[in-house]
Amino acid sequence: MDSQNPSAQAPAASRDEAKNHPSRGTSAGVVHDNTPHATHFTVVGNHLAQHEALSLTAIGLATHIQSLPSGSPVDIRSLARRFPEGTTRISAALRELEAHGYVRRNRERTAAGHVVTRTVSCNRPGHGAGRTGGHTAAGPRPRPEPPPPPRRRDTQEPLARRGDQRDAQAPRRREQREQREAQAPRRRAALPAVPQPAYPTPDLIQTAIGVLSGLRRTDPRLLISATDAEHLVPGVVTWLERDYTPDAVHRALTTTLPPEPLHRPAALLAHRLTAQLPPLPPFRPTRPATPHPLQNCDLCDRAYRAPQPGTCGSCATPSNSDTHSLLL
Repeated sequence: MDSQNPSAQAPAASRDEAKNHPSRGTSAGVVHDNTPHATHFTVVGNHLAQHEALSLTAIGLATHIQSLPSGSPVDIRSLARRFPEGTTRISAALRELEAHGYVRRNRERTAAGHVVTRTVSCNRPGHGAGRTGGHTAAGPRPRPEPPPPPRRRDTQEPLARRGDQRDAQAPRRREQREQREAQAPRRRAALPAVPQPAYPTPDLIQTAIGVLSGLRRTDPRLLISATDAEHLVPGVVTWLERDYTPDAVHRALTTTLPPEPLHRPAALLAHRLTAQLPPLPPFRPTRPATPHPLQNCDLCDRAYRAPQPGTCGSCATPSNSDTHSLLL
């Protein structure tokens, strides 16, 4: 608000708040240092500048819109590029101004058939359709009027407009999504799970890798990648732990293969390792070793265990043998 009306009085509520404000008596009020404008100014009513129901963001945004020439873009994205408040706060401020009549947004169809939103700025809601120029000549300033009572915002119409916009953009979004899905590489399905060994020792793992790498020699269709082999190795080790030889595992995986092409040989091998898993071998307890019989030493006559009669360990040392020979 560039020019001030000295006859304008503050609202009664503002005067009461000023009397009861805690800072009264410790700080002075505002002092205006005004310079009259001859050009490049906009007249803004006190009913907007001192509106009790509008937020400060909405009041500032309405002032900015009224100062723009006709045809200036005032959509949310254009305002967000101009101010640092962001699209969320600017959108909320526009809804406040629309609810109190300072902004009207009408949907119109152009000659080309496109539907656009036309924004109309009202410098004095409720008094005619409003001037389209946005700039008015200086004249007698009307007395400030009490702000209109806040009216309930109609949420159905904005929601309907947003729904129409989404419906209009739905075919294009569907086409873009189909293009992305066609260009994106298809993800391969995970391989079936394979049995897990109890003790995968390094020698069993190396033997299992040899079994898998040798399958292609029997059937070239069983050529698998290193990633698939890493997934199948635990299943082959499980077979080897169950007393199956590498040749037996090789025959189980290569016998009676289907005649048609194998699109995923690793999946077929994983299925066979699981479906044809042999049972655990029977439990065979280890027998303890039979101890040697007791023998009497020929020199000291002490008892000791040995497979054949002779001398005990103490008498068999070179020092004891020399001493015994000297005694004799």
